[in-house]
Amino acid sequence: MLFHKNNFLKAASLEGGVSRRLFLAYAAALYSIPTIGQAANIKRRMKFAKTPFSLGVASGDPDSNSVVIWTRLAPEPLDPNGGMPDLSVPVKWQICSDENMKNVVASGQQLATPQLGHSVHVTVGQLKPENWYWYQFSVNGEESVVGRTRTMPKRFASPKQMSFAFASCQSLEQGYFTAYDSMAKDELDLVFHLGDYIYEYTAGNQGTIRKHHGKEIESLSDYRVRHAQYKMDLLLQKMHARCPWFVTWDDHELDNNCADDISEQKNIKPIDFLIRRAAAYQAYYENMPLRRTSIPSGPSMQLYRKGSFGQLAEFMVLDGRQYRSDQPNNDVRSPLNEAAINPKNTMLGTEQRNWLKQSLIQSRGSWNILAQQVMMGMVGTPNNKIPMNYSMDQWPGYTYERMDLLRFMADRKILNPIVLTGDIHSNWANELRVDDRKPDTPTVATEFVGTSIASGGDGQDQIKDQDKLMSDNPFIKFHNRQRGYVRCTLTQKTWTTDFMVADKVTTPDGKITKRSSLVVENGSPTIHPA
Repeated sequence: MLFHKNNFLKAASLEGGVSRRLFLAYAAALYSIPTIGQAANIKRRMKFAKTPFSLGVASGDPDSNSVVIWTRLAPEPLDPNGGMPDLSVPVKWQICSDENMKNVVASGQQLATPQLGHSVHVTVGQLKPENWYWYQFSVNGEESVVGRTRTMPKRFASPKQMSFAFASCQSLEQGYFTAYDSMAKDELDLVFHLGDYIYEYTAGNQGTIRKHHGKEIESLSDYRVRHAQYKMDLLLQKMHARCPWFVTWDDHELDNNCADDISEQKNIKPIDFLIRRAAAYQAYYENMPLRRTSIPSGPSMQLYRKGSFGQLAEFMVLDGRQYRSDQPNNDVRSPLNEAAINPKNTMLGTEQRNWLKQSLIQSRGSWNILAQQVMMGMVGTPNNKIPMNYSMDQWPGYTYERMDLLRFMADRKILNPIVLTGDIHSNWANELRVDDRKPDTPTVATEFVGTSIASGGDGQDQIKDQDKLMSDNPFIKFHNRQRGYVRCTLTQKTWTTDFMVADKVTTPDGKITKRSSLVVENGSPTIHPA
C-alpha cells in the first residue's frame, strides 16, 4: 500500500497527537509518486498459468481527443496480490481504428506496478474527435479481449444525438447483473455509474444468490479482492468493453452511509476511518478507468470532474460522500426540522459546490447533466405523529444547500438541468422545485433516479401505498421498484428516458423490457409520456 499506517502513527506520536491536518499532509507526501514507468524492479519475462486478464478491460473519462484505457493483471483474482509477484511487469497496449485490430493508431508499453495492484491506466491522446476505436493489452504473449471505446465531439461541435445509460447499486449477493447483458446490446455512446459498484459487507450479509469473499472489508487487500470479485462478473466485463464509462462512488465503495471521516459504525475514531478510507480509495482507483488526476493522496481523491458531448450536453460528475457533513438527526428519517435545514450542512463541500456553480455558468451544453448519488427530490413519507418524514442521507438532510443550488439554477437561467441519481434501488422521475413542498412554484430542473442493477433482489412493479406516495408528493411523475437500468437519448429538441426493468435477477435467465418512456423538451423541465 502506498500509504503506510505504522509510519503515520509514529509521526503522529512524535507530534503529540493525531490531527486531520497531519494525516492529510503525511498522506500527500507519501502519494507524490513518480511516473509509473520509473519503477526499478521489473520482471520482463513472466509465464502465466492462467490468463492475467481475468478482470477484463475498460475505458473511461473520454474527451474529444483522448480516453483512458484500463486493465489489471490478476491471474489469481481472489488472491490479495492478484497472483502477481512484488515486481513491475511491462504491459503492451494498442488502439486501432478497426475492430480487427489492423489499423494501429497508437501503441506503447506501460508498467503494471505492485504499488497500484498491477493496474494499468493509459491515457491515449492525439485521437480524432467523435470516433470509435478498439484497444487491446498484451503481456508475454497473453492477450486481453478487445475493448471498444470512443472520443467525444469537439466542444463547439453540434452532434445530432447522444445515447447513454446510467446504473448503480450492484450487490452480487442479491442478484445477477442481467441489466448489463441488455445494456451491451444498446448502441450507447457512454455509461455513467453512479455508485455502489461494490458492497463492503461480510460474506452472506445481504443474500445467497452469490457470496462475497471474506469478512467486511477494511484493508487494501480486502478492497482489492472485493473489487476483483465484482470485476470477474462476465456481464459487467462485457459492458465495460463496449463503450467508455464515467464512474463515481457512493457509500458502499467504502462504508454504508459514510460522511467524510465519519463511519456509520459507532466508536470508530476519525483517524482510523481515514486509514480505512485511504485503502478503499486506492483500490477504487486501481480498478476503475480513471485519469491520473484521480490518483489518491492518502484518504483524499479528486473524483468530481466534468465532460461534454459537443454543445449537445455537458455533464458534471459529482462526489457526494468525501466532503459531506454528518447526516442530521442521527441519520434517522425526520421532518425538515432545524437540524435538517441548518445552513452548515453540506453534501458537496464549499470547493466542489463553487466548482459546480461555475461549471454550470460556463456550460455551452443544451443539456446540463448532474451525475450524482442520492435523490434530490424531497420525497416525504407520512407518519402518524408527524406529517412528513424525509431521508437525512439524501438531499433533504442538506435542505439549505439543495435549495441554494436550485435557486442558483433558476436565477442564472441554467439551460435544461437534468439530475441523474442512483442509491435508492428504485426508479423515479421527479420535477424539482426550489421547495418541492410548494407545487404551485415553478419547476427548475428534472431528476431521473435509476434503480439498482441487483441490490434488493427482484423487486416489484409498484408498492402497496404507491397512489398515496405520489399524491403526497405530486412532483413525482413515475415510480417503480424493479431492477434494471436507465437509457437516455438526447437531441437538441428532446430528452427521452427509458426505464429498462428486469422481471427477475435472482436467477440468471431474467428478461429486460421497457417499463416506461418519458420525455423532457428543450426549454421546459416538465415531464411527459413519450
